[in-house]
Amino acid sequence: MQRKNFTGVTEFIFLGFSIFGKHQITLFLVFLTIYILTLAGNIIIVTIICIDHHLHIPMYFFLSMLASSETVYTLVLVPRMLSSLLFHNQPISLAGCETQMFFFVILATNNCFLLTVMGYDRYVAICKPLMYVVIMSKGTCARLICGSFGTGLVMAVLHVTAMFNLPFCSTVVNHFFCDIYPVMKLSCTDTTINEIINYGVSLFVIFVPVGLISISYILIISSILKIASAKGRKKTFATCASHLTVVIVHYGCASTAYLKPKSENSIEKELLLSVTYTIIAPLLNPVVYSLRNKEVKDALCRAVGKNIA
Repeated sequence: MQRKNFTGVTEFIFLGFSIFGKHQITLFLVFLTIYILTLAGNIIIVTIICIDHHLHIPMYFFLSMLASSETVYTLVLVPRMLSSLLFHNQPISLAGCETQMFFFVILATNNCFLLTVMGYDRYVAICKPLMYVVIMSKGTCARLICGSFGTGLVMAVLHVTAMFNLPFCSTVVNHFFCDIYPVMKLSCTDTTINEIINYGVSLFVIFVPVGLISISYILIISSILKIASAKGRKKTFATCASHLTVVIVHYGCASTAYLKPKSENSIEKELLLSVTYTIIAPLLNPVVYSLRNKEVKDALCRAVGKNIA
């Protein structure tokens, strides 16, 4: 890809959390703790799902894919952010920024569509239980996973190609990673087309999954209401509670960050939103599925019991 970078910019410098001055060490310790917990939680979930045969069903296969994606997602963003809190004005090469943005868009999009796939899995399990094994075959699961990743790949190529063909006039990124809008603001030329691409992709990546998940849950709730006993309705809905919690927080953060007009947010609010969807939201996945999901808790107890024995 040939860049139209007429100004010869070869690297960027992140301002990051410099506006917080002496509080950066405190932020480093807080973010490092969250990061370690996120990595540990997601790795434990993937490991438990792999070793416990009770969890070898599509629902937990998709959960392990989501946990793996979230792990790589945080690895792409958080280590450099932690480094910038300790060592200020660290540069990142143009190629490094391009690579970080590429994987950020792939993984963020992949996570959105994996949550959609998980919603579809719950729909089939509750609304078509007798056909579940046939519909959610290994081949179908593999195609759904490939479709999620493939969509992320297309969105990343679109974003990165459009972004890094812009000429840049500044090297200072008012952010802690190569996010789309902060890098776009460094361009010397009109970025209207890039902004249209950004909002178009954001609308697609947020509203298409939200629409599909909403349809799945409308059908799920309709089926649940047909169950005669209150206990049966509660037990059935409990299988969706963890997924629904993650969906609400995930898409709430994403829509606020990427669909709200940027002029309405101060730098502090922008950073807070970014921290929410890059650091806090990935921690939600292992916490929710560990505390609210009975099968995962039982699998953890079995694993701990074997080790003790």
